[in-house]
Amino acid sequence: MNTEETTLDKIRSRPRFKMFAHLSKEEYAQNLKKYLAEHKDEFAGNINNEVATIYVETKYDNYWKPRLSLRIEIEDEKTAIRGIFGPSSAVWTFFMFLYFSFSILWMTFFTMHYVENQIKSHEFPWALNASFAMLFCIGLTYAAARFGQHKGKKEMQKLRRFAEESTLQFERKE
Repeated sequence: MNTEETTLDKIRSRPRFKMFAHLSKEEYAQNLKKYLAEHKDEFAGNINNEVATIYVETKYDNYWKPRLSLRIEIEDEKTAIRGIFGPSSAVWTFFMFLYFSFSILWMTFFTMHYVENQIKSHEFPWALNASFAMLFCIGLTYAAARFGQHKGKKEMQKLRRFAEESTLQFERKE
């Protein structure tokens, strides 16, 4: 696994990695639990033989609190570890729901305005303003997501360090 921070790492909101380990699923999970116990003042989480969710212990809890989700799988008789950095799945789903809803409403209102102009009707004079309001809501959602990412940047760096220190030593060299 290449651990250099690239431009792509800075752009993506949910960076991912995949690596193969020379340990079994159970051994890897036990080593992860041991590493977490050694750093329990800094990190917390839930670990079992298939899934692990790690987060940074802080005094505050903001909506975009980053987490490291690790999925431990058997792939071609090798232990594969897939990692995703990002907010909790509930927050991620909520933001995707907002983007989807506002986009559909924008298309609906803009279509209503367009059709109204084509048939020279004046039944929906508010449709164009409503479509601009939806664009504003999309922008607001984007700004809230970027603000949350900015607030969680230090925690994200700590989670990256956790992933490197707890996982890289078990990487299978092919």
